[in-house]
Amino acid sequence: MSFSIDTKNELAHLSQEKKCCMIAEIAGFIRMCGSIRLAGGGKIKIVLSTDNLAVARHYKILIKEYFGVDAKSDEEQGMTRKKGDPYLLIIGAEEMSEQILRETGILMIREGMNYISDGIYEGLIKTKCCRKAYLRGVFLGAGTISDPKKGYHMEIVCSSQVLANDVKKLINSFVGLHAKQVQRKKNYVVYVKESEQIIDILNILKAHGQLLKFEDVRIMKEMRNKANRINNCDSANLDKTLNAAQKQLEAIQKIEQKKGLSFLPEKLHQVAVLRLENPDASLQEMADMMEPPLKKSGMNHRLKKIEEIANKLSV
Repeated sequence: MSFSIDTKNELAHLSQEKKCCMIAEIAGFIRMCGSIRLAGGGKIKIVLSTDNLAVARHYKILIKEYFGVDAKSDEEQGMTRKKGDPYLLIIGAEEMSEQILRETGILMIREGMNYISDGIYEGLIKTKCCRKAYLRGVFLGAGTISDPKKGYHMEIVCSSQVLANDVKKLINSFVGLHAKQVQRKKNYVVYVKESEQIIDILNILKAHGQLLKFEDVRIMKEMRNKANRINNCDSANLDKTLNAAQKQLEAIQKIEQKKGLSFLPEKLHQVAVLRLENPDASLQEMADMMEPPLKKSGMNHRLKKIEEIANKLSV
């Protein structure tokens, strides 16, 4: 299963203890994946749709616990599900569908007329615990998280810009979170790409098992990246050492051809012979071979002098 499915399965087995958090979570879920349909006689029903059976069962229980009504599954309604079809929960007029829409801040009244609101009802998210609960409902309804082995990306797909603005505002109400928004075809996507922020969101949602898995993957990736950087740095340093040694060898060979190595002062002559005998040695290794040993800076100074002498000789 995907990381996203595993996260939703974990969250679907959590329970809410406070009534205010129950209604907030239910409202978040209905807002993201609920639709309102006519049921005849001017009455309405709510249809909730999800691809995750555990999530469907979770909200069937939560709605029963809070409202005392039984949201019927598609199979309980006598509907036939085909492979790949979403799981449906249906709340009819006789199960207080209108009351549920009003309490969740979806069905509102303006100037004596009913209307469907488009954003998040502020009255449900006044406290931090309720904001967390609402965000859990939003994520279970329309959220996904990429496998951290492949990349860091969490997103929530919204049906309108108003809703996307409110979801982004909800996420960013938590310290350290900076969600962004982009339009994708007819939808609006609120997303987070920073690994630290995704970890914070998993903690807010209380998906602690998935949080630990995410952290393990992130730490392993950082260790591999660090090892690669060290290897690349070592390779670069080795290339630099070999290139410098090659230039020194060319300078010494030029002096030998033009003047002979005896042309060099005694201290430089010793260094030149040592370099010819150890073409791949580093400056520190060369310095340690001298009798008495030299400092690395002293060895570098003598080799630079040899290169200067070689440059002054005619081609």
